[in-house]
Amino acid sequence: MSTGAISTYLRKQLRSGAIRRRTQLPIALMLLHVLTGLTSVASAQQKEDDWLIYLGNRSAPKAPRKSVSAAEALPPLPLPATPLRRTERKKPPQPDYLMGKVIWGQAASYVDSNGKKMDIADWNLCPSDLERLMRSARALKLSYHWTNTNLNDFHFDPTRLPALCFSGVRSLRLDPQQVQALRKYILDGGMVVCDSIAGSPFFYDACKAIFVEAFPQSRFRVLPADHPLYHIFTDVEAAESLDADPQDGALLEAIYVGSRAAVLVSKHGLGCGWNRDLSQVKGLERASVYEIDLANKLGVNLAAYIVGYAEAGRLEGRPELFGLADKKIPSDEFVFAQIRHEGAWNVHPGAAGALLMKLRRHTSVRVNLNRMAVDLGKDDLTSYPFLYLTGLDDFSFSAQQQAALQQYLSLGGFLLINNGLGLGTFDRAVRREMEGVLPGQGFQVIPRNHDLFRSLFSLEQVQYTPMLESEGTRGDSALSSLLGMTAEGELRVLYSPYDMEAGWLGAYYPMMRGYQPSSAQQLGMNVITYVLTY
Repeated sequence: MSTGAISTYLRKQLRSGAIRRRTQLPIALMLLHVLTGLTSVASAQQKEDDWLIYLGNRSAPKAPRKSVSAAEALPPLPLPATPLRRTERKKPPQPDYLMGKVIWGQAASYVDSNGKKMDIADWNLCPSDLERLMRSARALKLSYHWTNTNLNDFHFDPTRLPALCFSGVRSLRLDPQQVQALRKYILDGGMVVCDSIAGSPFFYDACKAIFVEAFPQSRFRVLPADHPLYHIFTDVEAAESLDADPQDGALLEAIYVGSRAAVLVSKHGLGCGWNRDLSQVKGLERASVYEIDLANKLGVNLAAYIVGYAEAGRLEGRPELFGLADKKIPSDEFVFAQIRHEGAWNVHPGAAGALLMKLRRHTSVRVNLNRMAVDLGKDDLTSYPFLYLTGLDDFSFSAQQQAALQQYLSLGGFLLINNGLGLGTFDRAVRREMEGVLPGQGFQVIPRNHDLFRSLFSLEQVQYTPMLESEGTRGDSALSSLLGMTAEGELRVLYSPYDMEAGWLGAYYPMMRGYQPSSAQQLGMNVITYVLTY
């Protein structure tokens, strides 16, 4: 007898009174509950299996049930181009193999509408997706290659294969050893891309759960419209609609490791667009895919981003090293205390230590290399003359946190705020939250003759990154880009709307709106010297 038949039988027996004794009733109810649960699980599995269809080239392209439109198409191929935009002066080396398509899941037989039988597998429902993406990249002078990858014998070395791609529609399942190996691979500089190839919620939810398990202190964040990944090679204008309605624009989510989008998940399908054939998606009622032009724009940008941010990924993934003496905090050493908040607060790991090492070499200032993370409203701030705040996206302070920071500033503390990668979302959050800390002030431009610019190095000009130069910002006015707030009549808050910290580490960050390393390091050391001197 089937599960459904047994369930129906038990319900009839209960209604008719055939099951009367107290000892029988709980058992019957328990059995009914278990059978109902099994039916629900089987139903959910059946719905998941409905997505398991071949999505490669089979017929003339037709529009899918739902698609995300692009504001503009890719330029005609071939197009003479470089891996990064022309405003970027430095080109990173290109690897022989850029991405590996991971083999996972199960295989099944599929019979199409013409009665033709074929074998399909979870990982390879669209067999030509990466092949055709790399073909598009090579036509744009991006000489990349791809390979199939089995995690059971994979080397997990990002210098040999910078990125892995998981593609599928059913729930991705990995064993704990594979999850931990992927975590190390990502921390070493590798990138993982998860493509819910037809917009399947099963694959999408499973991928997010796996990598939140791998990085329990992190969460997935929607990439803002001005994120470098949307602009590193060609501008993806559709991303501009993110603020209005994320469902109508490019919707990519990432777990950050430092400033890098290290685990990328696409809620809408990319692979069918890379394959330049959406005809098979029509067989899936709930399918959600990017249109071909937008999918390929995102794909080519992704290829350039993987290479462009590889160096930063390797540097920011390293453990922060310091000596045994730094574990204890003597009262006469400068301590770099950084505010921990709900957003992506740890933007450039290792950068503070690199700056402090330079400060040791250039001055007699005693510094502690053990960067301290502090929580406003919880930790005692009185021993820290300096606090640092940075981020990549939105954040907010509670009323208790605002009060703690306000008290800290009124007692003589100094706050340096840095906009990681120079992104607009964090900028808006900073201005909003600081209005709550110091109401009615607003940020004011730091005058060029301020002591801050002469505390260690005499600064008349600074150099911006190519991205800012392309926007019309010039070095002769760069000192006027720093903003400040006062408390008790003195400068207590310094805000850099452009990324200063990235230059402390000296890595290469394509499309970053910030300072060149030499200027960033001089500004950083001037700020610390100013705090300790004035």
